[in-house]
Amino acid sequence: MLAVGRLRGTDREILRLAGPAFLALVAEPLFLLTDAAVVGHLGTAQLAGLGIAAAVLQTAVGLCVFLAYGTTAGVARLLGAGDRRGALALGLDGIWLAIGLGAVLTVVGVTLTEPLVAAFGVEADVAASAVTYLRIAFLGTAPLLVMLAATGVLRGLQDTRTPLVVAVGGNALNVVLNVVLVYGVGSIDGLGIAGSAWGSVIAQVVSALALAYVVVRGARRHHAPLRPDLAGVLSAARAGVALVVRTLTLRAALLVTTYAVALGAGGRPDEVATHQLAMTLWGLLAFVLDAIAIAAQAITGRALGAGDVEGTRALTRRMVTWGWASGLVTGVLLAAASPLLAPLFTDDPDVPGLLVPVLIVAAIGQPIAGVVFVLDGVLIGAGDGRYLAWAGLAVAAVYAPLTLAAAAWWDAGLVSVWVLFAGLFMTGRLVTLLRRARGDAWLRTGPTLAA
Repeated sequence: MLAVGRLRGTDREILRLAGPAFLALVAEPLFLLTDAAVVGHLGTAQLAGLGIAAAVLQTAVGLCVFLAYGTTAGVARLLGAGDRRGALALGLDGIWLAIGLGAVLTVVGVTLTEPLVAAFGVEADVAASAVTYLRIAFLGTAPLLVMLAATGVLRGLQDTRTPLVVAVGGNALNVVLNVVLVYGVGSIDGLGIAGSAWGSVIAQVVSALALAYVVVRGARRHHAPLRPDLAGVLSAARAGVALVVRTLTLRAALLVTTYAVALGAGGRPDEVATHQLAMTLWGLLAFVLDAIAIAAQAITGRALGAGDVEGTRALTRRMVTWGWASGLVTGVLLAAASPLLAPLFTDDPDVPGLLVPVLIVAAIGQPIAGVVFVLDGVLIGAGDGRYLAWAGLAVAAVYAPLTLAAAAWWDAGLVSVWVLFAGLFMTGRLVTLLRRARGDAWLRTGPTLAA
């Protein structure tokens, strides 16, 4: 009965953290989706320009996700050790790092806006819209990074509800500002696509201030220093390098997969479009699995900070169960819905026949993905970023050449490429993560990661 009670308590804690985290993850892409819905009515060139700008922004900000992940792990570890003041001080160092990185990215981004857009080789009217949007949107880089870091602090403090509330409020404000600034109100003329960019920037600034206020309020309550500590900021930056490498390997694998599909399809737009739909749906389901991974980061860091090795192992086993079970559920739902999804996105009669087998492959791979996401979160929570970086490089070094060779020399089709993605890349990640989790090297206890 005691063991059952502990399991139920663990399950409740996972749900308490993962539920709001999932909703917040879903809310984040709505910034760009809102922009797309509003800008789309301005014209095709403006919508295409927004797509170009979004690709650049998502890449720049996506590489800085370590600000959330690394901060979550460090803060949770100190919290588990009973040092809330130290946890908040570390979190503020992460926010200061976000401000510094954001300032650099803003200057570089605004300066290089035109060359970045020109690299896509689009038509002049599309490029003009992309430049207009992107140059303004880069002003929101620092607020976006502050949001990442502050969210990481709150997750480390076992609070995923506040980021959800701020995400919902920020998106609501973004909708209102986009409509008003793009199309105008009353006698005030709209700004077109520039208004969409300004609306998003303003909403991002407000959201960043709201999250930072919550962290600063907690720091004051526990007498944590508010000024930046150079050693702490540099330590956060060094810790983030490994997570940046890990993120780059994941993005490289997705890019290789898309390139292999285009290569194998010989430029056939229906296969490329089908792949894009499948990858979009894969990404949507990833939010479910990533929410559990976020819970794993927070809980693992806290348990190791408290020196509870056996508890950490028990928690890991339970979260792995959550991972494969969630993957099984999402896989069954994806397979069942696969014949119905294509008509929601396109009228092309060839796409449904292409999409269903791809989604069946993706569905079969969901339980594997569920365990991969959870173990990734556990090791991030343990501060094991260096291993994740090396493991990611090793898996990518095997996956990339084999997949490209299959597309170029063996005429691998769309389904075959997805089989390689699910069966080689995701399984490769599973093997490397399970190997690490079964050992003891990642179980470093105490308030810091120092050996």
